[in-house]
Amino acid sequence: MTALAAAGYALAALLFGALTVLLLTSWRGRLKGAYLVLAAGGSVGWAALMAWQVVHDDLPAALLWAAEPARQLLWLLFLLQVLTQFADGSPAYGRALRVARLSLSSLALLLMLPFEDAPWLEGAVSDLAQRSDLRLVGQLLLSVAGMALVEQVLRNTPTERRWGVKHLCIGLGGLFVFDFYLYTDALLFRRVDEAIWLARGAVNAMVVPLLAVSAARNPDWSLPLAVSRRAVFHTTAFFSAGVYMLLMALAGYYIRLYGGEWGRVLQTVFFFGAGIVLVALLFSGQFRARVRVFLSKHFFSYRYDYREEWLRLIGALSGRQSNHPLYERVIWAIAEIVESPAGLLWLCDERGACRVVGGLNLPERQLPILERGHALAEFLEERHWVVNLHEHAANPELYGTLQLPDWLGQLDGPWLIVPLIHEDRLRGFVVLMEPRAPQTLNWESLDLLKTAGLQAASYIALHQAADALAEARQFEGFNRLSAFVIHDLKNLIAQLSLVTANAQRHKHNPAFIDDAMSTIENSVAKMTRLMAQMKSAVAAPGLDLVDLDDLVRGVVSAHQRQKPAPQFGTDATAPVEVRANPDRLAAVIGHVVQNAQDATPAAGTVDVSLRVRNAQAIVAVRDTGAGMDELFVRDRLFRPFDSTKGLTGMGIGAYECRELVRSLGGHVEVESAPGRGTTFTIVLPLGESQGEAVTA
Repeated sequence: MTALAAAGYALAALLFGALTVLLLTSWRGRLKGAYLVLAAGGSVGWAALMAWQVVHDDLPAALLWAAEPARQLLWLLFLLQVLTQFADGSPAYGRALRVARLSLSSLALLLMLPFEDAPWLEGAVSDLAQRSDLRLVGQLLLSVAGMALVEQVLRNTPTERRWGVKHLCIGLGGLFVFDFYLYTDALLFRRVDEAIWLARGAVNAMVVPLLAVSAARNPDWSLPLAVSRRAVFHTTAFFSAGVYMLLMALAGYYIRLYGGEWGRVLQTVFFFGAGIVLVALLFSGQFRARVRVFLSKHFFSYRYDYREEWLRLIGALSGRQSNHPLYERVIWAIAEIVESPAGLLWLCDERGACRVVGGLNLPERQLPILERGHALAEFLEERHWVVNLHEHAANPELYGTLQLPDWLGQLDGPWLIVPLIHEDRLRGFVVLMEPRAPQTLNWESLDLLKTAGLQAASYIALHQAADALAEARQFEGFNRLSAFVIHDLKNLIAQLSLVTANAQRHKHNPAFIDDAMSTIENSVAKMTRLMAQMKSAVAAPGLDLVDLDDLVRGVVSAHQRQKPAPQFGTDATAPVEVRANPDRLAAVIGHVVQNAQDATPAAGTVDVSLRVRNAQAIVAVRDTGAGMDELFVRDRLFRPFDSTKGLTGMGIGAYECRELVRSLGGHVEVESAPGRGTTFTIVLPLGESQGEAVTA
C-alpha cells in the first residue's frame, strides 16, 4: 500500500508540474492565469512533500499540516478571482468577495501556525486533543468554503459558457468533497484514516486533466494549450489500445486459470478474437469519427484545427491526395469536415438549371433537373445558408418559405445542403448524407462548411473555364482542319479537270468511259462526306417560323433508304411552328435520326414522334439499339470532338444539336441504358403567337 500511495503522490506532483510548465510558458500576464499558476505550483510542492513523507516518514508534522491549508488557500484564491468577473455592476457582490478573501486567508494563515507547541493557545486551549480538533475544524471550514465557491462559479456562469468551466468545477469540486470527507471522518473518530490519506495522491492526479481542459478552454486564464489534434488522437488511440490489450491479457489469464483442461485452447481462441475486434475498431471509420468528435468536444477550445482543415481541403480539391475526378473530390473535401460518408453534387448551368454531375459512395441514379427559379436555388443564392434538413423538418419557420424538392425523398438519409457560391452566384450545391457519428452542428461547423463551399466553387469555376478554353482550342484546330478539307477538294477538282480534259479525245473509248464514271462516283461520294462533316461549321443565318411537322417529316423521308427505316407519328392536329433556321434544325434532327439508325440493327426500330405540351414542341427519337450508360451520356456524349465512330465521325454532332437547341431557348434530354436503346428528346418553345395561344 505504501508503494502505491507514494506512486500516487509522485504522479500527482509530476502532472501538476507539467500543467504548471504549460501555464507558465503560455501565460499572457493576466491575473487569473497568475492565480492558476500559483495554485498548480503549490499543488506540486504539496504532492512532493506527501510523496517524501510516505517513503521516508521523517518530515516534521508541523510542516505537513502547514502544507494542507496553504494548498487549499491557493485554490480558493483562484476561485475567488474567477468570481470577480461576475461582480461588475454589483458592488455588494464585490464586497462579499473581498470579505471572503480576507476571512479565508486569515483562517488559512492561522492554520499554518504550529498548534502543538503554540504558546498563544496555552491559555485558551490546554488540551492537545482539543488543539487537534481545532485544526481539523479549520480544515473542514476551508473544504466547505471550497465547495461553496465551486457552486458559485457554476451557478453564475451563463449556460452557454459553462462548457468552459464544467471540468474545473468537476475537478476542484471533487477535491474539496474528498477533503471534506477526510476531515469529517478524522473529526468524528479523532484520527486521520490512513487509507484515505494515502489515496489522496491518486485522487489529485486524476483531477489534473480536467483542470488542463478548462485552462485550454479559457484563453483569459492562459494561452490555449497548443496540442495537435492529430497527436492527441493517435496518443489516445495508442493508449486505449494498450489498456484494451492489458484487460484482454487479464481476461485471458483468468480463462486459462479457471478453464480446466480446455483453458489453454480457450485462451488462444479468446486472444485471437480480441485481436480481431481491436483491428476492426482501429479500421472502423465510425469508431474513429466518434473518437474525433469526443476529443474535439471535450479537450479543445475550438472544434477544428483550422490549419489542418485548410491544408486537407486544398490538398483534396487540388488532387494531391486523390486522383478521382474533380466533382468527386469536391464532395469528399466537404463531407470530411462533418464525417459524412457520402454525398451528391449538383451544378448549375448558365440558364440557372441545376443537375446531378457526380456522387460519392452512392449508387448512380437519375434525378430530376432543378429548374431555374426553384425555391431551393433562390434560397441558397440569396442567403448562402447551409440547410440542415433535420432542422428544417423540426422547425421549418427558421427557413422562411423554403420548399424542398421532392427528389430529396428518393435519397437515403439526406442531412445537409451546402451551397457552392462564386462571385455571389450559385454554382451548385452538395447534398451530404448522415454522418458516421452523431454530431451537433454549431456556428463553427456551419462557417467552415460555407468557407469550404466558397473554395470548392472557385475550383469548379476554374475547371469550367479550363474546359471552355480547351473547347475553344479544339474549335481552332477544327478551323485548321478545314484547310485540309479544302486541300482534298482541290485534289478532287484536279481529278475531275483531268477527266474533262481527256473527254474530247477518248469519249468513244468504252474503257475511258467506265474509268471516268468510277472517278466521278468516288469524287461525289467523298465530297458528300466532306460536306456532311463540314455542315456544323456553317454560320447560322436569321431565324424564321418553321413548320416543325413538315420539317420532321422531310427528315424522316430522307432517311428511308437506310435500315431500319424510321417511322413517324404525331398527335398534333394543327401546324407546329417554332422559330429557328430550317436548314440547321433539319441537320441536327437528321443527325439524331442517323445516329439512331447507326446504333440499331436492321431488325430493330427507330420511331420519331412530335407532340405539343405546355407551349413546347417535343421531338422524340426512340431506337432499340445498343444504348449508352449514364456515365457516357453525362461525361462524353455532348463533349465536342469525342467520337465513338473512329475516323468516320468528328464528335461534334451531339454537341452541335445541344448548342443549337439551347440557343433557341430549348433543351435536350437523353434517356438510355445499355441493351435497352436510347430516347433522344428535343424540347423547343413554340413560336410567339402559337405559344401564347396554347398557354391561354
